[in-house]
Amino acid sequence: METLKMKKPKQITWDYDKEADTLYISFGEPKPALTLDLGSGIFARYSEKTKEFVGFTIVGISEIIKKK
Repeated sequence: METLKMKKPKQITWDYDKEADTLYISFGEPKPALTLDLGSGIFARYSEKTKEFVGFTIVGISEIIKKK
């Protein structure tokens, strides 16, 4: 796998799906992306074309917060 890049985002958007207990974080407007599993329900999303991170998805966010 190639090295992925990350620029300082101009805008961060987020959406929480209560039913799925999933937090979606996007750098800029959400866009199609590939997913890299970082473990523990955390997924990094990146652009296949530019190799830049475009956001994160966190599954089971309420349990992660409770543990902290």
